[in-house]
Amino acid sequence: MTLPVLRADCSSCFGLCCVLMPFSREAGFGTTKPSGTPCHHLGDDDRCGIHATLREDGWPGCTVFDCFGAGQQVSQVTYGGVSWREQDNLGEMAAVLSVMRQLHEMLAHLTEAEERVAGVTGDLLDRLAVQVAGTPEELLALDVDTLRVEVGDVLARASARARARWAGRIDLAHDDLAGTDLRGTDLRGAALRGALLIAADLRGADLSEADLLGADVRDTDVRDATLAGALFLTQPQLNAMRGNAATRLPGGLDRPGHWLSE
Repeated sequence: MTLPVLRADCSSCFGLCCVLMPFSREAGFGTTKPSGTPCHHLGDDDRCGIHATLREDGWPGCTVFDCFGAGQQVSQVTYGGVSWREQDNLGEMAAVLSVMRQLHEMLAHLTEAEERVAGVTGDLLDRLAVQVAGTPEELLALDVDTLRVEVGDVLARASARARARWAGRIDLAHDDLAGTDLRGTDLRGAALRGALLIAADLRGADLSEADLLGADVRDTDVRDATLAGALFLTQPQLNAMRGNAATRLPGGLDRPGHWLSE
């Protein structure tokens, strides 16, 4: 089994997210545009002209987005290195990118699950590894919803086993905790899957081995908190949080640049 790279490599992508994805000013982008229209900041070299100053220039939405490596997979494998500039099928490419991003995110979570609980993924990793190498037609024919259910079941089993050692763990899965003051709370091994944590105050909280799969953590304050060992925490989630130099991170994730000013 050979897995694709599950981290974005913009140098190997044709700026697909800047072209194929629709976005709006209300969602944290500097303008509103439809799918298939290149962002006006995208250069002829497929690089963003304001990448270093996105937040300062009013584009925080770009700093939160991550494709999990789907962009370079679609650019270099699915379409064999042929840029969107040389094609007239941008609608198809946009749909393929959407499917690929979902597959890559699932692969990233499954890889973590297997690392934590050996054997829990069965043959699912192998099957997805084959599917991401498919043609555009094969990718668009996939039943992604059914795959998500299957992957979700595997991740739930892995999470339960990984968190079992925390006898006092609490279940806040899918709870509305937006704006809640949780400063210093012991959330080790907690179930926070799908929880609404928008602008929640988690300063100094301990989320070691807490399950954060799908949690909405926009503007969640994790300054001085412990996220080391948190399950299924993604880079886009981390980028949406407010943290600082003292926030302890899981391995494999990068400290967002805007945290330096927190």
